[in-house]
Amino acid sequence: MPDAMPTVAPQRWALSSFARLRSLWQRWFLWLLLAVLVSVLLVTVVWLAGRHEVEQVQAVLDRDTGDAVSDLRSGFQRNAQSLRATQSPGVDRTQWAEAAAALLREHREWIRLEWRDAGLRPIEAVNTPYRMRILDDATRGPEQSDVALACAAARKLGGSAYSPSHYVPIAGGGGVEVMELCVPIDTGGFLVASYSLRDTLIELVGPTLTRGQEVAFTEADGTRLVALGSSRRVGTRVFTSQQLIDLPGAALMLRVDGWRAAPDLFPNMLTALVTAISIALVSVLVLLARDTRRRLRAERDLADALAFRKAMEDSVITGLRARDLQGRITYVNPAFCEMVGFSAEELMADNAAAPGSPEAPEAPYWPTELAHEYQQRQARRLAGGMPPREGFESVFMRKDGTRFPVLIFEAPLINAHRVQTGWMSAFIDVSEQRRIEELSRASQERLQASARLATVGEMASLLSHELTQPLAAIASYASGSLNLIGPNAKGDQGEVAMAVRRIAEQADRAGQVIRSVHDFVRRRDRTREAVAPQALIDAVLPLVRLQARKLGVSIEVVLEDRLPAAMCDRTLVEQVLLNLARNAMQAMDSPDNMGNRVLRLRVARAVAVGGTGGDDARRWLDFSVADLGCGISQEVAERLFTPFFTTRADGMGLGLSLCRTVVEQHGGVLVHEPNRPRGTVFRFTLPST
Repeated sequence: MPDAMPTVAPQRWALSSFARLRSLWQRWFLWLLLAVLVSVLLVTVVWLAGRHEVEQVQAVLDRDTGDAVSDLRSGFQRNAQSLRATQSPGVDRTQWAEAAAALLREHREWIRLEWRDAGLRPIEAVNTPYRMRILDDATRGPEQSDVALACAAARKLGGSAYSPSHYVPIAGGGGVEVMELCVPIDTGGFLVASYSLRDTLIELVGPTLTRGQEVAFTEADGTRLVALGSSRRVGTRVFTSQQLIDLPGAALMLRVDGWRAAPDLFPNMLTALVTAISIALVSVLVLLARDTRRRLRAERDLADALAFRKAMEDSVITGLRARDLQGRITYVNPAFCEMVGFSAEELMADNAAAPGSPEAPEAPYWPTELAHEYQQRQARRLAGGMPPREGFESVFMRKDGTRFPVLIFEAPLINAHRVQTGWMSAFIDVSEQRRIEELSRASQERLQASARLATVGEMASLLSHELTQPLAAIASYASGSLNLIGPNAKGDQGEVAMAVRRIAEQADRAGQVIRSVHDFVRRRDRTREAVAPQALIDAVLPLVRLQARKLGVSIEVVLEDRLPAAMCDRTLVEQVLLNLARNAMQAMDSPDNMGNRVLRLRVARAVAVGGTGGDDARRWLDFSVADLGCGISQEVAERLFTPFFTTRADGMGLGLSLCRTVVEQHGGVLVHEPNRPRGTVFRFTLPST
């Protein structure tokens, strides 16, 4: 056993070495196999590419050859028709010669035109003006075999026929390949045209010949007759295409040779190319990977920026709108959609008819009555007119038709290339601000009115205090005058006594009015008494009639029978009646109301809202003053009872306000309504006994 141990170790080492060697050989074999496969693949690809290229070149050449053959056949047919057109009944030799000469000037491929009789004897002949004479008249007799063959074929076919090409030598060396065309005519003769094959190639095929091509006429056995084009260059490959031109009586082959560099590659060049392409491919992949990572990072940053901007735009309460240079809406934020009541899709859908339209499109949130004005403003903006930096106010319309004021700020929309692409606008709904401003203004007006009322109250107190003494003196002087006149005055003294008595009564009345106003301003409780409605009317009628006489107004007084007495402050109610009557007469004092000046005072029973008509219902008296003036407009009616509001230049605006206050202190109401057919009726209620 000890002797066997050294033998086992070398065997294991040999086995492991063989395994490593076999793995190495397998790896090398796989790499070699991969290299061979790649090489075979590349060689196959190159060979297939070259073959495909050869096939493409050959296909293009075959197509060009077919087009050239088609052009030749069409040209031959047109030429035969043109030649036949030169001969018609009644044409003499001179006329035909002129027509033939004109035809030769148009067709350089012809070198001679002949008119022959039925025996092929020449009647007239014309040579081309573009080259020296090649065909001799002496050799162009009826015995010429080429012309005889062509005309025999034409006679047999009943149409145009061609002869095989023949070589015509030229004096001094060289020659020309010529082909004869024979066309039978109705007079029994023939028209013969001699084609120069080289000039035929130049005129009929040359315009379509491309660079690197050679075109030639050949016999059916391949013998080349004439050729035209560039010569072959060294290192190029020849591509050939030929097609038969089957002409009546003869046949020609058109052969086209194309020169092109051969797509052959040496193995070392192929290896270098594959290596270069592999390196370039790896480099491109690395660059693409880096660019992809960079793009992904940029897209993430852009997505974050867009999300941030979207969250910011969704959170603001300012409406945002973007328009392009044609006035179409390209962006709106949710605040703007909520502001106008339209969705973003609806606002974008209204732009479908804008393209191509000469005018900017109308927005659905424009008020109908202001659409034309907004259209002009938008046209000025799109024409480049800059809006005011501090913004401007406008009116928008919601989807439900309601209007609301907005404050608009606009600025040009500039892209990254410093080019204006549209306009960006910000909108602020200022309806709440306007409402607060209106409330503030109304509160300020009320405060000012209260201050003025307080001032008026102080002035009334001061005036009542200051006027009490003069009025008392007037009353005393009036009483003294009556005592001096005596109670038994007659005649003129009696009238003077009556006037003085009236002065005393009015002075006493003025004192009562001043005391009532003073108590009214000081909010003191007045003692109310039962006063008959007739007494209230009679107390103010003298003063009303004085003003009515000046203005030409007639007065009508209507009182219901058996009216109860009114519980009121007599002096204040008389002032209310007097004030309403004066206002009514002033409303009728206009030039267009000369024949309709009637003032109507009416007192009737009324049941106010304090009861339902039962025994415990409060009874009321309804006083009304009606005129036939111009009436009261809606705007004036809304502010009619506001203190210091007046429609007269000399008014203070306190009359109706004080009248309503007096009536309401008595528990009644003062209202107005239109009079029919015209004018206004003021009505107020007072409690009755």
